[in-house]
Amino acid sequence: MRIGVLGTGTLAAGLGEGWARAGHDVAVGGRSRAKAASLAERLGNSVVAVPLSEVVGGRDAVLLAVSADGVEDVLGSVGASDGVLDGTPLIDPTNAVTHGVGTLLTGDGESMAGRIAELAPGARVVKAFHLFPAARWTAPSQDGRPAVTVAMCGDDPAALDVVGELVRDVGGIPATLGGLDRVRQLEEVAGFVIGLAFAGFDPNSAVPHVPSAEGDGDVGSRT
Repeated sequence: MRIGVLGTGTLAAGLGEGWARAGHDVAVGGRSRAKAASLAERLGNSVVAVPLSEVVGGRDAVLLAVSADGVEDVLGSVGASDGVLDGTPLIDPTNAVTHGVGTLLTGDGESMAGRIAELAPGARVVKAFHLFPAARWTAPSQDGRPAVTVAMCGDDPAALDVVGELVRDVGGIPATLGGLDRVRQLEEVAGFVIGLAFAGFDPNSAVPHVPSAEGDGDVGSRT
């Protein structure tokens, strides 16, 4: 696939590296052309740096790997409001949360993915990749760790299929939670994980392990 990456930070680097290693054509761009050029050179594997306005055109998928407070500016810079992302799977891994606390910065009943869908009319927004650190995607098949489940939300089945393939290409297992009407729940999970981590607790220890769907009783019934 031809993948555009909006952003030059750690997640852009981690997923860009993984997708390039899997054989995809990756183009990166950011508000700093120098940082984009440096990232492309560092990743190698034919990753190219392009002007921000050229990241989204003709792509099979676009990753919006910028901080939540930079989303509106970046989408505005690429002309998202004019429909340039119409029909394109747009991956949203952003966490609009209070640093160190994890409370959502979006209003009651709102979600960051929903806001992105408003800013990029026609884009096929898929929430994904927002729960794991960037380093998790750089060498998932070589570090001996088991595959992780990447929960996703999106309204478009074709876009979910594309993002699911990209999840598998970096060693993850895609799991669709529902449409964008459920994405706030998924974003709340990120806040929960971030809050626990900053408080010094392992989030994994706070989630019950259910061996299978045929297990003996549901999670809610256990004490």
